[in-house]
Amino acid sequence: MESTMKEMRDGASVLDFDSKSTVEGGVEDVYGEDRATEDQLVTPWTISVASGYCLLRDPRHNKGLAFTEKERDAHYLRGLLPPAVISQQLQEKKLMNSIRQYEVPLQKYVAMMELEERNERLFYKLLIDNVEELLPVVYTPTVGEACQKYGSIFRRPQGLYISLKEKGKILEVLKNWPERSIQVIVVTDGERILGLGDLGCQGMGIPVGKLALYTALGGIRPSACLPITVDVGTNNEQLLKDEFYIGLRQRRATGQEYAELLDEFMSAVKQNYGEKVLIQFEDFANHNAFELLAKYGTTHLVFNDDIQGTASVVLAGVVAALKLIGGTLAEHRFLFLGAGEAGTGIAELIALEISKQTKAPVEETRKKICLVDSKGLIVSSRKDSLQHFKKPWAHEHEPVNNLLDAVKVIKPTILIGSSGVGRTFTKEVIEAMASFNEKPLILALSNPTSQSECTAEEAYTWSKGRAIFASGSPFDPFEYNGKVFVPGQANNAYIFPGFGLGLVISGAIRVHDDMLLAA
Repeated sequence: MESTMKEMRDGASVLDFDSKSTVEGGVEDVYGEDRATEDQLVTPWTISVASGYCLLRDPRHNKGLAFTEKERDAHYLRGLLPPAVISQQLQEKKLMNSIRQYEVPLQKYVAMMELEERNERLFYKLLIDNVEELLPVVYTPTVGEACQKYGSIFRRPQGLYISLKEKGKILEVLKNWPERSIQVIVVTDGERILGLGDLGCQGMGIPVGKLALYTALGGIRPSACLPITVDVGTNNEQLLKDEFYIGLRQRRATGQEYAELLDEFMSAVKQNYGEKVLIQFEDFANHNAFELLAKYGTTHLVFNDDIQGTASVVLAGVVAALKLIGGTLAEHRFLFLGAGEAGTGIAELIALEISKQTKAPVEETRKKICLVDSKGLIVSSRKDSLQHFKKPWAHEHEPVNNLLDAVKVIKPTILIGSSGVGRTFTKEVIEAMASFNEKPLILALSNPTSQSECTAEEAYTWSKGRAIFASGSPFDPFEYNGKVFVPGQANNAYIFPGFGLGLVISGAIRVHDDMLLAA
């Protein structure tokens, strides 16, 4: 991956940095969040409290009916709450019962967001204790629908919106955010939200959801997380005509105008929060994603979750699957459907790991991996018309027009889908995979569920129960011939919260490929 970026940077590496550019890091626990689960009589105020009424409207400190008798006296809460004292455990039980009553996932999402706006500690307690049940609600697949309808369900800002209107004033805008000690920023421009396309300003649901997981799964304090949407317009006609759309009503800015805004943003972030703030790029379109990662990888602590996070989690899944399908990584043949940021990122990390294991140059190990895009197999005769990030995958081969023919010709042992197009692993494709593999490994990674290349049921049925299957969004267990199959989930949620935590606590100032392999 770094080798691809090096070519784009004319040979510069993320390790080529000036040692004088490092800044002291470390973030103070302003709100006592590290001790959020301990009983504390006095809430750790940083400002004097005018009234208990204000306290009940501050989601960071509000505990609702969990305030004890002593706390109600200490914080001027007498009479502002009903007399019952209900523990956090009982509050959690009550809320889970009420969330389970909703049949529509989006209603569950709205209920969770309302809880976060009201009682942050209870929100995270709920999420941490019921992570398997609530992950699909606050994250994929429900967050996709939430982004599509964000204009209608928008209650109050949960992050920073930086648009073209703020050009020249981005540093001032960052100072408007009440927190000074930020450790992790997740930023999107909304151009490629999951597999749903350009959702403009409404893409904010993604940074908000990702950062909820940074806290719930990675243990980063909520006050140290900042979701940001950079709004440069949208090319989505439906949104431009929607009276409830909350973003800029104009076509997307591109070229120099776009580059200047992003450059000002990246400089302002470093100036305001220091060298060690982690900036995670999320759901940028291919053409911008690679350029931003190449451009800022040598100057900032940045990583792209779609290119690098996805790659780490899929490599982890493939390595785990080897216990079932046998052989070493180098002995398998890989075929990808989709050659965007996810596909090429995964392919490069797999090639790097094979290179590390076999001591062969990465240019050689790439030859074990073939990619199919919308125009067919990527081959050397197409090299002149390919985008730069696809060129390393243009191998010597006859042109092949579609996925099914590519499967038949290449006979891969592992089939990986990152196309963002649903139902592309057809019955014929799965049957072909099963015809020459005892246990074909099928990874249908596109999100949300509607965009998955195939369902778990299809993979197991068409392979007669022999496929090893994982997907990007969750699927329920499936029974076939009396045997229950539990689909794996190859989702970035398994990597980025821990990866980000590692970067923050190690005081890293650049992201390197070896870190991704370790993750």
